[in-house]
Amino acid sequence: MPIHVDVVRVFTDERGHHGNPLGIVDATTVAAEDRQSVAAKLKYSETIFVELPTPGSEYARAQVFTHATELRFFAGHPTVGLSWWLHERGTPVRTLEVPAGSVATRRSGALTWVRAKPDWAPEFSLYPMNSVREVEAADPKKFGPGRHYLWAWTDRVEHSIRSRMFAPEVGTMEDEATGAAAVHITEHLRHALLIEQGRGSILHTTYDPAGWVEVGGLVRAEKSRVL
Repeated sequence: MPIHVDVVRVFTDERGHHGNPLGIVDATTVAAEDRQSVAAKLKYSETIFVELPTPGSEYARAQVFTHATELRFFAGHPTVGLSWWLHERGTPVRTLEVPAGSVATRRSGALTWVRAKPDWAPEFSLYPMNSVREVEAADPKKFGPGRHYLWAWTDRVEHSIRSRMFAPEVGTMEDEATGAAAVHITEHLRHALLIEQGRGSILHTTYDPAGWVEVGGLVRAEKSRVL
């Protein structure tokens, strides 16, 4: 049976450029044991399989897979992308139940937001750089195992930064937009941020001293696929 895959791009700029693509699949169309192979065929950094909510439901359950493994920790761009997609199809929810925990979600204007605790996300090595030029000139091939998040201030007053993320050991030489890393850098700096990552993706964050961080951004639909 053909598998329908909706595709969205998450954390775009205001023109709809850049951002990370996300495959979204109705979980009832793919058996649990086949979801990893479907994600591998799609070759997106993440694919999310969702149990579609009934009208009026306030939550939806989902699983996230990379091309190689299921993600058991918090992932920003899949949860933001799915929340936006559910809202657009007329079944908005307040919570996404994923293996990392109960991720609260909301819409504010054009932005879609999700909320998480930093310890739900994987660890990142944070590298403060002296300038944006230094961030942009960095060579991902010079970084070894782990997840490496390079950043520099673009405006300290406005709390905006320029960043890049390298994770060669998990098959991601460079990630275009990393919501989980945005959660960690926000906790580290203890302030809401405006983040430009990768080639020009835009992420927004809020900071709550009680231990919560929100990450949000713009999402746009792309052409769907059939496997």
